[in-house]
Amino acid sequence: MSDSLPGFKLQFASDNTAGVCPEALEAFNTANAGFASPYGNDESTAQVCDLLREVFEREELEVFFAFNGTAANSLALASMCQPYQSVICTDAAHVETDECGAPEFFSNGSKLLTAPHHQGKLTAASVDALVKRRTDIHYPRPKAVTITQSTEIGTLYHKGEIAGISQVCRANGLNLHMDGARFANAVASLKCSPADITWRSGVDVLCFGGTKMGLPVGEAILFFNRDQAEDFAYRCKQAGQLASKMRYLSSPWLAMLQQDNWLKHAGHANRMAHLLHDRIADLPGAEMLYPTEANAVLVNLPDAAVHAMHERGWTFYTFIGGSARFMCSWATTEAAIDALVADLASVLQRQA
Repeated sequence: MSDSLPGFKLQFASDNTAGVCPEALEAFNTANAGFASPYGNDESTAQVCDLLREVFEREELEVFFAFNGTAANSLALASMCQPYQSVICTDAAHVETDECGAPEFFSNGSKLLTAPHHQGKLTAASVDALVKRRTDIHYPRPKAVTITQSTEIGTLYHKGEIAGISQVCRANGLNLHMDGARFANAVASLKCSPADITWRSGVDVLCFGGTKMGLPVGEAILFFNRDQAEDFAYRCKQAGQLASKMRYLSSPWLAMLQQDNWLKHAGHANRMAHLLHDRIADLPGAEMLYPTEANAVLVNLPDAAVHAMHERGWTFYTFIGGSARFMCSWATTEAAIDALVADLASVLQRQA
């Protein structure tokens, strides 16, 4: 790898490795001018909440902000079920594999019930099966379902899939939560209205990811039904998620949502991922595992090749069956992809 390409070593580990996008950084700095009311009573927070209502075409939308996705997901799920109830998710869901028991902690014990993922996704049939597995008092009765959009392996739920899961939820009195850490990438890829793949398809609560789409910090928790948001502000406060200087969380959101900057950056990340997918797919010894539908590329590589790439300084994660995952972000460049593919081609050729 060329030494003239600084920063590329962390380029594909996660979209969290990218910095803050220019629009969000400018808004963050602008928020630093002068004084503003604390705890979300400032003008920027009010403006972004109204703008989110416009974007999602939902006047009764209630908006809350949290510092990170783990808190957003965990508090949202905790508000949807009792401690003796359970949450249905896939075995690859972030709430199951990477949140250190936070959903169980904040819900005071609600159990996660997992189903095998199908290309990263939960199916309506698997939800129905877990609901009907048992009905006795010894079973933690399902009360919520959580799906991830886009999924942990970069695939997408289409409108019909979400609506099908929602139908099962409604038939069994379950709430439907969406972990949208990369929701922007999903909307940019599907080219649909955000409303169509959320509340119009039966989603009750969305945790809309800001950090991965280029914000410095902060996720938005969106309740599509106002009644379900009752007392949620108290949960945020108790969990240490109420920002005293809320304008620093909300102002970057305003900059991203205006002029569709969020979709512009997400679309770029998706295009870079598709380019990377196509380039890696041409390399002998690289086995593409899943379709690239958002900004993630998953590939099976020989263990020796993974080790050699790490030795050359490339940082990427190996998870979900040992596959290598390469993430693209708003800041990913074609030059970075060229450098990665060149090194990978060299490594694989030596393994042949």
